[in-house]
Amino acid sequence: MAVEINSKIVSYSVKKAVEEAPLADENPLTVRIPSRPEGTLEAVSEKISYVGAEGRKKVYLLVSFMPVEGVLDGKRVVIERPVEFFFPSGQLSSEHQWITATMRSLSLAARGGYVTQAVADLRKVAWDKGLVRCGMNRWGKPMFHDSEVAAIAWSIQQILYRRGFLDQDGNQVPVEELVRRYAHRLTHGHAWQPSAEEEEDALGGAVSTIGGSEAGDGKGDGPTVVGHCPECRGELIMMDGCPTCYAGCGWSKCG
Repeated sequence: MAVEINSKIVSYSVKKAVEEAPLADENPLTVRIPSRPEGTLEAVSEKISYVGAEGRKKVYLLVSFMPVEGVLDGKRVVIERPVEFFFPSGQLSSEHQWITATMRSLSLAARGGYVTQAVADLRKVAWDKGLVRCGMNRWGKPMFHDSEVAAIAWSIQQILYRRGFLDQDGNQVPVEELVRRYAHRLTHGHAWQPSAEEEEDALGGAVSTIGGSEAGDGKGDGPTVVGHCPECRGELIMMDGCPTCYAGCGWSKCG
């Protein structure tokens, strides 16, 4: 609408645009995701092999990821987070209904923003059936876990490490680095990957601790070897007072 000026103009000023208020910081690592979004998510499917009291077992685990927005230093950023853990039922015995239930709880933890702590807690789960052998430590020595749940939790940490979400010791990667890694993915068309030096150093993952000792060369690198298996010539260790093969076949002197 035109306005007629009937008086003499003696001065003028330019009206400044109203500046937008800076965005409040919102850590994308802790942003709560109400539910698993509809549609397709990128996922990693992995076969996990371990040896326990019942011999060697192989199971499959699925971890889904999605981009999550947040605000850091007043700027919008995006990272990739795990949001769903799936352990297909019927893979093993009926007791694995508890592992399936745990995966559901882990998915809730992932969407709630505290999956790193939840997986670390699962590493501490123990049972009364003896140690479970799964994976290798950075010195190429077999790793022994206190239960099947602990072994699967360690395997989850390795998936998240290779995806760039955790470091090789299972610790949370800082959010600033996660932003950089996701930007790298968008720029180069593929996800961040550990360097050759990191992969060689990790040799499949983090350091195992058994009875408070670090698994590695020398003392404290796992259960004492008490002989060799008559079936596969693998190493025998004492489990529940009985020499048991942890090299693969699961042979036990006690039957």
